Amino acid sequence: MQYRQLGNSEIKVPVVSLGAWAIGGWMWGGTDDDAAIAAICRAIDVGMTCIDTAPIYGMGHSERIVGKAIRGKRDQVVLATKCGLRWDIQEGEFFFDTRMPDGTKTKVFRNLKPDSIRYECEQSLLRLGVDVIDIYQCHWPDATTPLEDTMEVLLDLQRQGKIRAIGVSNFTVQMMETCLKCGPIVSDQPPYSLLRREIENDVLPFCVKHNIGILAYSPLAHGLLTGKITPDREFPENDLRRTHPWFTKENRAKVAAFLEKIRPIAEGHDATLGQLAVAWVIAQKGITSALVGARTPAQVEENARAAEIKLTKEELTQMREAAQEIAWESQ
Repeated sequence: MQYRQLGNSEIKVPVVSLGAWAIGGWMWGGTDDDAAIAAICRAIDVGMTCIDTAPIYGMGHSERIVGKAIRGKRDQVVLATKCGLRWDIQEGEFFFDTRMPDGTKTKVFRNLKPDSIRYECEQSLLRLGVDVIDIYQCHWPDATTPLEDTMEVLLDLQRQGKIRAIGVSNFTVQMMETCLKCGPIVSDQPPYSLLRREIENDVLPFCVKHNIGILAYSPLAHGLLTGKITPDREFPENDLRRTHPWFTKENRAKVAAFLEKIRPIAEGHDATLGQLAVAWVIAQKGITSALVGARTPAQVEENARAAEIKLTKEELTQMREAAQEIAWESQ
């Protein structure tokens, strides 16, 4: 495994990190806790020592699973979690309707108000069973709260020793500029993959210029780039891919055709299509790490192998050009 400095912090993260959204079960058709814990333990063993989670992932369930898995291994892990999405109070900016793990309907609000962040931080520390969070990120911006107020409380939590570094996720350049006027941010977490590259227009150059690390999420486009999701596969009702625009049968067929174009590159590296897609992401200038989800130890091992693949400039260009016709800018 390779490791890179995260922005202007003292934190080093692997080029392939573990994304813990799916293991929370929420929006992914449920979860197997034992398999998830085994997957996290295996990730640590193979050097994927940065684990990224969030309270909203299963309404606390992902954080609890991560907490169980890292017990006794805290010093081996860079722990990243988030704040700013509340399902338990209706305050802030309404985001979307969803269901709790038990099926109960609820509403999710973007909430980066100081009191809310303090509460969320304490709850995350309890669920994770730790004294400090290494990277604490604003999950989504909240239009009802000035970013100056948000940064003030985050900087206070940092002074108290409850968080080591401040990060953001899904923030625009303008939002990051506002944050930087208040204090340092070490990372941004945007979506980035062969199919979704809009951060190359402004976010990525800005982060390179200001030495802000990029933790790229969805490098496999929710699994679409693995080549394992066939056009006729059906998803359960509680799986986000059931209604996601990327996963129409027409789009899946287009992606399948694209993957056949780059399959020879994968075969040349003795790699899977998924490994190839992740390798492409971490080879791009400014990308610090790719956050890749996994629910089993076998998936973890496959993902980690992407760090070993060295793509040539010609292969990187060939993959980009092959993907050009199907790149999307939607969630």
